[in-house]
Amino acid sequence: MIRVATLLVSTALALAACAPTVTTPTLGPDGKPLPRVYRINSADEARIEYRMLDSVNALREAAGAAKVSLNSQLNAAAATHSRDMSMQNRPWHFGSDGSSPIDRARRVGYSGQLLGENISETYETELETLAAWMEDSATRDVIVDSSATDLGFAWFQEPNGKIWWTLVTGGSSAPVQLAFDAN
Repeated sequence: MIRVATLLVSTALALAACAPTVTTPTLGPDGKPLPRVYRINSADEARIEYRMLDSVNALREAAGAAKVSLNSQLNAAAATHSRDMSMQNRPWHFGSDGSSPIDRARRVGYSGQLLGENISETYETELETLAAWMEDSATRDVIVDSSATDLGFAWFQEPNGKIWWTLVTGGSSAPVQLAFDAN
């Protein structure tokens, strides 16, 4: 009898160990669940960049605007700003050295006219961030500006998973008003 009971208990424990573990979400100081962390690894970097480009161009096409192309200089300006926002621990359009989006585009040698900049501090994916930008008229205008021909897009991810996204647009013969906004 003891053998059978031991066998049943051992079997029950083994089966319980195979079941998926359900954990309750970790709560933040406000009592709300902490966000799901989207981890970016080096193998995903090019896919993320081109997924954003394709998505932006689909949105631009739907709005009647021509496609934009990735611009390595604007990508560099965006990357610098994403890292700088993380170091400052605040999403805003001015660098820790007081630089503006236009200053950063000039520093990397961009010869076109900078048209706009969108920024975000989030744990969300690039497509969730793009969707949030499209919900706000100021950030949507940066994305679908018909004067834009060039796109810069970059991010910086902190060890805790927080991502600082920067998207900039530019054009060679664009009219003048610079737009930038955060979401």
